[in-house]
Amino acid sequence: MGTLYLVRHGQASFGADDYDQLSDLGRRQSVRLGQYLAQRGVRIDAAITGTLRRQQQTWDGIQEGAGITLPAQAVPGLNEYDSAAVIETVHPHPLGKADTPEKYRHHFRLLRDGLTQWMNGVVSPRGMPSYDDFSAGIRQVLDEVRRNHDGTVVLVSSGGPIATAVGLVLGCTPETTIELNLRIRNSAVTEFSFNPKRHVLLTYNTLPHLDDAPYRDWVTYA
Repeated sequence: MGTLYLVRHGQASFGADDYDQLSDLGRRQSVRLGQYLAQRGVRIDAAITGTLRRQQQTWDGIQEGAGITLPAQAVPGLNEYDSAAVIETVHPHPLGKADTPEKYRHHFRLLRDGLTQWMNGVVSPRGMPSYDDFSAGIRQVLDEVRRNHDGTVVLVSSGGPIATAVGLVLGCTPETTIELNLRIRNSAVTEFSFNPKRHVLLTYNTLPHLDDAPYRDWVTYA
């Protein structure tokens, strides 16, 4: 029996010209998670990330906090969908920066609408695979974990792939998977147990490393 920790990257740079970069807080979230895992005595046997910088920077922070050096396998199938391309399918005009609460809410309303249509095969976002192909890449990673590991594996990815992994394990509808996706917090941990036959969901979207009072204002969503 093995354990798979699926970790969403730390806070990135939402609204900036380059989103794919951890903020200062995102880096601290990642280091704190590594410290927490080390304090719990978790021995990490293998690590997997996507190829996005914010995912790999999160793993770097976890290693720093845990005091370990463990190269991660980089798998493009764990990269996030292109949210701008998804939104473009339902709102072809530029949105501009989400720099007010209303613009922020509008952004995520459009994203929810675009995701629903993409996942149901109604639209094909520019430069993106079909949702069937997107989820097949994630299923392949889960299958490889089951086949090749029996210890503790840390997988660092993004909200979309992690929600899709949970949806695959639980047999969720696209609509439920979207709601899971939009609620995953930065550096949150989702835990599967696994054996050669299957994965089982144990926890979802937890932040035990931020429970103590000094860290409670470190909780972020984007």
